[in-house]
Amino acid sequence: MSTPELASQAGRTFVITGANSGLGLVTARALAAVGARVVLAVRDPARGRAAAADIEHRTTAEVEVRRLDLADLASVRRFATDWGERPFDVLINNAGVAHAPRQRTADGFELHIGTNHLGHFALTCLLLPRVTDRVVTVASNAHRRGSLDLTDLSFDRRVYRPQAAYAQSKLANLLFTLELQRRLNAEGSRVRALAAHPGAVATNLNRRLGPVMSLVAATAGRLVLSSDEAGAWPLLFAAVQDLPGGGYVGPGGLGERYGAPALVGRSAAASDPRLARELWRLSAELTEAGLSTRR
Repeated sequence: MSTPELASQAGRTFVITGANSGLGLVTARALAAVGARVVLAVRDPARGRAAAADIEHRTTAEVEVRRLDLADLASVRRFATDWGERPFDVLINNAGVAHAPRQRTADGFELHIGTNHLGHFALTCLLLPRVTDRVVTVASNAHRRGSLDLTDLSFDRRVYRPQAAYAQSKLANLLFTLELQRRLNAEGSRVRALAAHPGAVATNLNRRLGPVMSLVAATAGRLVLSSDEAGAWPLLFAAVQDLPGGGYVGPGGLGERYGAPALVGRSAAASDPRLARELWRLSAELTEAGLSTRR
């Protein structure tokens, strides 16, 4: 199954985190194929260059590779500093980890919340003055199983379970999008914040499930899960279509697992403006970023 036909994106620049594999690479390919300039923000530049070569082999687009480790705030700050003053159109916060055993980021945060939320939070806040169109953050239906403990984001007191840590980080992604859009509206900005989820997709995130669950996931993938190409549809839809700020895009089929992209719902917790504001304040303190969205 291939990605849907897209309108020309010639003259537009997209910065995509984690774009050397999976959904990020498919998204970068699809955008490059319709004329976009794509910047692959990746932890491993060698893999990024291989992905760039693949894209350049398929298209005539301009592709740039830049190093970014979202689990290290020094790397995030370096990326933003090196980017400089150049404006660009769309930031796609795609990179992530899932189902990892207990680990810490370079700054001491639990790996899921540190990478999936705090790293992208800091990156977005630092780059936001350069974004001219929108910020798209990849969430997950797993957010519905998530709960956010602002006093224990890193599971220092709670029993650590990888699935719970992942779900919390995906809930944080949606709350971040909600509060970012509120702040943009308050400042009269035309920039939009959106979120998207791929539905039931067999991605390389499943590699951390362990041998037994990886086998189950691989078997299920052959039977019921969609491809990366289908999973990228909602990301592309959120990145290029005229959608309302704060919108959440996912597959429009049964259970939001498959189907054409559509605006979808979210849990009550993910719609809580008070919780979103509190998470923003805490994230700003932890990362020393995001104290203002002034443009």
